[in-house]
Amino acid sequence: MRLPAPLVSTAWLAQHLGEVVVVDASYYLSDAGRDPAAEYAREHIPGAVFWDLDALSDPDTDLPHMMPVPEWLARVVGELGISDRDVVVVYDTSGIHYSAPRVWWMLRALGHEAVAVLDGGLGKWRSEGRAVESGIVRRQPAHYEPTPRSAAFRSLQEVRAVLPGGVQVLDARSRGRFEGTEAEPRPGVRGGHIPGSRNLPYPNLVGPGGTLKPAEELERLFRDAGIDLKEPVITTCGSGVTACALILGLEVLGHRDHAVYDGSWSEWGGRTDTPVATSPES
Repeated sequence: MRLPAPLVSTAWLAQHLGEVVVVDASYYLSDAGRDPAAEYAREHIPGAVFWDLDALSDPDTDLPHMMPVPEWLARVVGELGISDRDVVVVYDTSGIHYSAPRVWWMLRALGHEAVAVLDGGLGKWRSEGRAVESGIVRRQPAHYEPTPRSAAFRSLQEVRAVLPGGVQVLDARSRGRFEGTEAEPRPGVRGGHIPGSRNLPYPNLVGPGGTLKPAEELERLFRDAGIDLKEPVITTCGSGVTACALILGLEVLGHRDHAVYDGSWSEWGGRTDTPVATSPES
């Protein structure tokens, strides 16, 4: 079975529910006061397994949510019951495509092409009266053979190498955090942005119903942010999570030359040897 796009509708998933592996990738920062694992156990799409974003990130770094070594991640994904041959649909409960795109992109980085994000997530699924279930789903462990795509992520050194102006850098954080007028949620991290980068807050890509905006609106948003869709793009955010929401938008528009700066602002703003800008024009 082939996925129609990197984004699938609730109607498509309902039609193919028994043919795909569904992943609940919900995640929230600690100050949100929500427990995604408990929420999953209380209610999820039938058959969905839970992807703990903290537990399935690189265990050998202090930076949050970093992509692990592919072989390690492949083993853990296999333990979830996902094989490299499965068709996978990922969703979250945010209503704004907060964390599902990150898990989608991590699987893409493993070489998994048959993976998509559920447009509108659990909220849209429930609003349509579709079935949910409670409890914890445990699938039979599977073998996952990764074919890593190193180009999916960029390191600090690689971002440094293309600045200033070598590649378009697009930041998914709020305007206040981008300009340094809003406090960063992680202690010890400076405010501001990578010099020369542009800003497109990731919730702007989503409409009132929690689904991605139409292609023409997405194109306008990227264009108004100063992005040339014919040129390469590196996306960034606070910790590499919502940068993947921008990647999802780019993929939907047919843009393919893009990558995520994995350390993102937690790394860049947490150092003392990296330049920081606060003016929106710098």
